[in-house]
Amino acid sequence: MKKALLVLAPLAALAAPLAFTASPAQAATGTSYQATLNPLNHATGSGTFWVSLNGSTATVHESWSGLAGTFSGAPYPHVQHIHIGGAGACPTTSADKNGDGVVSTTEGAAAYGGIGTTLSTTGDTSPAAGTNIKIAPAGSSTDYQRTIQLDSKVVSAIKSGNAVIVVHGLDPATLSKKAQGEKSDLVPSLPLAATSPALCGVVHAMPAGGVATGTGSTSGMEDSSLLGLAGGLFVAGAGMAMYTVRRKTVKA
Repeated sequence: MKKALLVLAPLAALAAPLAFTASPAQAATGTSYQATLNPLNHATGSGTFWVSLNGSTATVHESWSGLAGTFSGAPYPHVQHIHIGGAGACPTTSADKNGDGVVSTTEGAAAYGGIGTTLSTTGDTSPAAGTNIKIAPAGSSTDYQRTIQLDSKVVSAIKSGNAVIVVHGLDPATLSKKAQGEKSDLVPSLPLAATSPALCGVVHAMPAGGVATGTGSTSGMEDSSLLGLAGGLFVAGAGMAMYTVRRKTVKA
């Protein structure tokens, strides 16, 4: 497991941090929606997500902290997505079908559905980029801002309250002995912790006049399309130097 994460971590360092220049409130023009990101699967982090829609153009602001930051001195990659097509919810612990104490990516899919949009730091935002750790935020915290184009199904899901934000990547030390010994349900060469959901939040219309914040809890994750993509993407890339954890700031 240790070895596998050491492969992941250097790849995450390829994701280039950019400047975060606008606050979520400032970006809340047009039709705005938000989600509170709550911890799943024994994670301790939390965060908030905001999106302002203008047709299919989405200005996204996201901030989370408290997730696994490093493994053996390297940054921990946290892929993140807007999920659609499920029950429009974050999974509860009852979704843990094998009783290992972790709601895996696939076990949580009934709650949040498949990947509609990948919240990457740069480039591709399609489901195809769902497990590309080279363009995922890395480290224990992130301030993320990006203006992207959304698929019409994603726009519809956001407006109808069916969209769910999921951030992945657990600290292996917080899992049960059984879970620590299991492989990822997406990429068998990796530990279960590497791809399991860590934060989750359902997107709701933003109340008039302000931005709601807070924390909570849930568990869950990925879809069948992600399953199909995971293998190749996670092995893409080469090793590079480790760097210390820092607060990431991203803007496209």
